[in-house]
Amino acid sequence: MLTRINVMKMKSTFAAPVCLCIGILTLASCGKKNFLDQTETTNLNEQTVFADSARTVAFLTNIYLDIGFAENATRFENGGLDAACDEAEPQKSATVTTSVQFATGTVNPSIISADAWNTPYTNIRKVNQLLKHLPGSPIPSYIRNVMAAEARFLRAWYYADLLKHYGGIPILNDSVYRVEDKIPAVRNSYKECVDYIVSECEAAAAALPLVRIREDYGRASGGAALALKARVLLFAASPLFNGNGIVPGDAVTGYPDKLPERWKLAADAALAVMNTAAYSLNEDNTTAPGYGFYKVFTLRVNTEYILAKMQGGNRELETAWQPPSRNGAKGGFPYQEFVDAFPMANGLVITDPASGYNAADPYKNRDPRLAYSVIRDQTLLIQNTGLKEPVNIYLGPDGKGASQDAVHAGTPTGYYTNKMLDENIAANYIHGSQRCFPLMRYAEILLNYAEAQNEYAGPVQEVYKAVELVRKRAGLSPYELPAALTKDQMRETIHAERRIELAFEGHRFWDVRRWKIAAQTENKQMTGMEVKRNGGTVTYTTFPVRKHNFRDAMYLWAIPQGETAKSPELKQNPSW
Repeated sequence: MLTRINVMKMKSTFAAPVCLCIGILTLASCGKKNFLDQTETTNLNEQTVFADSARTVAFLTNIYLDIGFAENATRFENGGLDAACDEAEPQKSATVTTSVQFATGTVNPSIISADAWNTPYTNIRKVNQLLKHLPGSPIPSYIRNVMAAEARFLRAWYYADLLKHYGGIPILNDSVYRVEDKIPAVRNSYKECVDYIVSECEAAAAALPLVRIREDYGRASGGAALALKARVLLFAASPLFNGNGIVPGDAVTGYPDKLPERWKLAADAALAVMNTAAYSLNEDNTTAPGYGFYKVFTLRVNTEYILAKMQGGNRELETAWQPPSRNGAKGGFPYQEFVDAFPMANGLVITDPASGYNAADPYKNRDPRLAYSVIRDQTLLIQNTGLKEPVNIYLGPDGKGASQDAVHAGTPTGYYTNKMLDENIAANYIHGSQRCFPLMRYAEILLNYAEAQNEYAGPVQEVYKAVELVRKRAGLSPYELPAALTKDQMRETIHAERRIELAFEGHRFWDVRRWKIAAQTENKQMTGMEVKRNGGTVTYTTFPVRKHNFRDAMYLWAIPQGETAKSPELKQNPSW
């Protein structure tokens, strides 16, 4: 397991709060605030660090620590990417955070979070330092080769983070710049960035074991490299980047030309992961319909995770998403529109007259993933006493809340997030879950393949099969899709499946952008649900929560103003 690594009798934990690497490697901290500045040292320098095998391994371990920063549920202090799109409402905050700025359309280069720029480039510099010194480190060559491949994967990962935020960015190759150096800041073209990341993934995949087991579990693998390649190529084939960018013909923010063959490249890359037969969905519809969907997120080791942020015992998601009565509610709150996106258990959308949906009993016979993703009024949830008690979100006949968890008090939408939470762990527990946050899992690969193959070849049988595997694991009955769907209908189906299957994992924010539909999904009135109880009488009423606003500039992030001010040749994204 990769909570601890044992190489040359050296142990270090991956869990960020207790990572030994931070204490050892002050070398890895930035000396100035420029994202590429030379690092400072205390009693260590590059020669002493890389002359020691344990410190060299710890240096690599340190690069893993930020790997899930972009998907963090409290990335912006009052929510993550979920609260910056149409999934969830941000927690109230004394300051105007990036999540609120995206929701309201007020984001700009002077106030946008700089983590998307600084964190990847800081870690890319660390990779380049490691690769520079690794050949001389006193580590057996077969271990050095694997470490080098891990580092190249991590560098590709951080470049991919930059690419989805900004489009084309400066590629530094293997350079390690010093304070006195002229640091190049001219942005590479989108194509150059994609080609570079793909080539790094291919090199890493060829040198790394397909899967990592035992003490290496959780480290970058050949499968992870193939999956990252597939994800990057899916983005590259998508409408926002494939010849239909914000500024047509701009080679930095996308491809100037539109080529359908890019969808085939994405489909083939996802199929390559599927053909390894190394991964499978965690399915269990015997314990309860869709139980495997819930359970996979609580399993530290499983066959569905391709890459996860390895952690020690933690309650971070419980703290972000459980109600105040469990000492939670530090993150976002699901919108009614997200709840409505879940179909009925028979697979039919709730607007279909044949679905059986009843607005007076709106949660009955729904897709099992809804209950595993959203806490609603009367959901049974564990307390720190060890007992499961209902969450009282309802209002009484006098319009007052029954508890601190009530709508308009604990939650602004009438819901809390349940996705990935361990049913046996409360935020106010002493002990935490062994859950590790998923960064790439097999369900995404199946949906990536289905989308790319449908766009290239239409709704062929392989597309049906990939989507139906996800629906079957979800516990839908029947899980099969209607026959003879058109390409457009299958596209809508895949978009809907991604929205609910991958919710709160950092996908929705990017999906609506790469599909170039954010002008519709992020530019509307978002609502919540008010439940009132008067004895046995229960009423459900939707109410307005926040009007979201979107501008075309927001399809890509603004480069922080501090960076463009320091480097005039660093071209800002369009309309910022």
